[in-house]
Amino acid sequence: MMLHRQASSDLRPCKNGKYRALMPILCGAFALFILTTVPFSFPLESSTAAAAAAVFRSQIFASGNLSILSVVPCDLAVGDWIPNPNPNAALPYTNDTCWAIHEHLNCLKYGRPVDGFLRWRWRPDGCELPAFNPAQFLELMRHKAFAFVGDNIARNHVQSLICLLSKLEYPIDVSPSRDEHFKRWKYMSYNFTMSFLWTTHLVRSEESTTGGTYNLYLDEFDESWTSQMGGLDYLVISSGQWFLHPMFFHENRRVIGCHDCFLNNVTELGIYHGYRKAFRTAFKAILRSESYKGITYMRSFSPAHFENGLWNQGGNCLRTEPFRSKDSALEGMNLELYMTQMEEFRRAEREGRKKGLKFRLLDTTQAMWLRPDGHPSKYGHWPEENVSLYNDCVHWCLPGPIDIWSDFLLHMLKMEGIRSAQERVQYDHETELNQR
Repeated sequence: MMLHRQASSDLRPCKNGKYRALMPILCGAFALFILTTVPFSFPLESSTAAAAAAVFRSQIFASGNLSILSVVPCDLAVGDWIPNPNPNAALPYTNDTCWAIHEHLNCLKYGRPVDGFLRWRWRPDGCELPAFNPAQFLELMRHKAFAFVGDNIARNHVQSLICLLSKLEYPIDVSPSRDEHFKRWKYMSYNFTMSFLWTTHLVRSEESTTGGTYNLYLDEFDESWTSQMGGLDYLVISSGQWFLHPMFFHENRRVIGCHDCFLNNVTELGIYHGYRKAFRTAFKAILRSESYKGITYMRSFSPAHFENGLWNQGGNCLRTEPFRSKDSALEGMNLELYMTQMEEFRRAEREGRKKGLKFRLLDTTQAMWLRPDGHPSKYGHWPEENVSLYNDCVHWCLPGPIDIWSDFLLHMLKMEGIRSAQERVQYDHETELNQR
């Protein structure tokens, strides 16, 4: 609003040019016009229109200010799932067209009906969220390096993104080793590198020899991923479900407490203590890094949907439609984990601003809480198979609701030019006030 009110005076010639920072916003508005009137398509048609579109595209991306300028701010995190107005539209990919889907996420292969859970789209309150466009994403990522840091759910997202991009190009595997926990792919046509860096708890952790219990060193970096941040342009960090396991918490090389250890001589600190400290330490690693100066996205907690029992006690997720936001609110443990994340994210965001580092919130929790129908459930294996997680209500089917995460991410990437310009103007304004 401050920018809107100042517009009439800010655009007049200024002797000292102190409002030149608004120029990127005008570039963003121009980019909005181009993006909404000349949409990208793939494959590109060999026609005059396609050639003109290519010219416009090169101009937009060369400017470095590909942005969407919304008159009314849009909160992607708040909304509802609505039936797709075109239920017969082709899916962005299937298990037959994408090789990146892990078996336990391959719900279509194991008999899940296509109708129903794939025929919904996310509509934020007060605005429309454009569907994911592989061409736009890959153009934005040209000559960039992007990494996803996290656990099985982060890998779930990576596989979804690879499948969404597969309509345009498949990457080649350039991983430094055969370790499936640390993968790297390259999109050769775009010189774009995407990595997955595995971590269960964000901080250094070890599973006990008896299994099922973890030692978390809450004040120590997990160097398996922090050592690989150098040179990255973007980082998506997340964590969640692994914190439900019993844990011993260590600080300064000694046990300070636990979660679900049930020992008389160890203080029960609870799950939220470890969750908070783990995110704080992970953000500290990013803030202190000398080699990473990219944009950090924190992807918020992904809730599970077991009903009528825990995961190992017959619980399942058999619903066939999304919840409505007016009928189901985030609460209990899910809400506490979400709020804990938010508090630590805001803390890191403030610290980052002092150092010129950008932290962005990829807030997917509410959208995913409303999708109890999107998990593999019994469709992650053949019925006769003996598997440890028989009914999977934690991970997400591919294709499935998790594909929306890339819609969110692309929208935020396109908004970055505008947001950065607004932050510069605000920073300059605050600096000027402080100097008076």
